[in-house]
Amino acid sequence: MLIAVASKDGKEINQHFGHAERFLIYEVEGSDAKLVDERKVQRYCTYDQDHPLRAPILKEIADALKGCRALVCAQIGQGPQLEMERLGLDTFVADGSIRKTLLELSRVL
Repeated sequence: MLIAVASKDGKEINQHFGHAERFLIYEVEGSDAKLVDERKVQRYCTYDQDHPLRAPILKEIADALKGCRALVCAQIGQGPQLEMERLGLDTFVADGSIRKTLLELSRVL
């Protein structure tokens, strides 16, 4: 199964969903989690108070993550989380080692 991860350094889950400009895509099978892709996206948080509705950006992010079973990030707002789930991606908030976390998560998915 494919799981998208928001990470600044490629080792730890340590990035807020809204700050991510890329998601690392891991294939998780059995006791192995390996990096298979990197998908660049437009940053969701723009800090532009004149444009608070960013549904099109969420849709673009969901489209970029097509094929993934889940999304893992250090933090995500309730609005984006609900929209990602509506668009078909289970979202999880976690921190720590990417591989360890993904292997634990794969047991419940």
